[in-house]
Amino acid sequence: MGASETNSRLNTLLTAVGQAPLDDERARQFENYLSLFLRWNKHLNLSAIRDEEGILSRHFVESIVVARQLPAGIRTLLDFGSGAGLPGIPIALCRPEIAVTLAESQGKKAAFLQEALRELKIAAKVYAKRAETLQENFDCVTLRAVDKMPKAVSAAARLLAPGGWLALMTTGAEIAPLQSAAGDQIVWSEPAALPFGDDRILALGRRVRSPL
Repeated sequence: MGASETNSRLNTLLTAVGQAPLDDERARQFENYLSLFLRWNKHLNLSAIRDEEGILSRHFVESIVVARQLPAGIRTLLDFGSGAGLPGIPIALCRPEIAVTLAESQGKKAAFLQEALRELKIAAKVYAKRAETLQENFDCVTLRAVDKMPKAVSAAARLLAPGGWLALMTTGAEIAPLQSAAGDQIVWSEPAALPFGDDRILALGRRVRSPL
């Protein structure tokens, strides 16, 4: 798939799910992200999805939809267990007003994230340690396909600033235990369906008071 074809296909997929297409600059950045993703994925297990179409639909489109659905007013965001930079890098591309931190403790994946930020010229940063060790709070924390997800959600909730948003990319079948793990200081909105995945949802919860 050539560069212009990649851009066209990504915008076609977005249009198919009722989303506005990317402008030329953003489309080129996602094209470069895809190229980098494919190169590194040959030697590093960034994703079990290895074909371009799958990466565009399951990873890029889903993350772009999430970026656009995050509430206004978010200034700082932590992508908890960022892995291949999903959804953190698409959020940084689509929402440049948000200062994004990509937390990834696996050294090779953190190196990929550093290279991606350099190539894409994104003003985000990589935290190459476990997210739980961060000593700051964020307006939003995102989680997607993190190991030991309930434990991670509990830790993520503690990193939220008062009034901050917890954004979980998961499935309808898995959401109840994750919401329970977040604790009773999080009030949840109705989950929103995500495209191109069976039962995939975005669950947004807001921290309304400090935990006891």
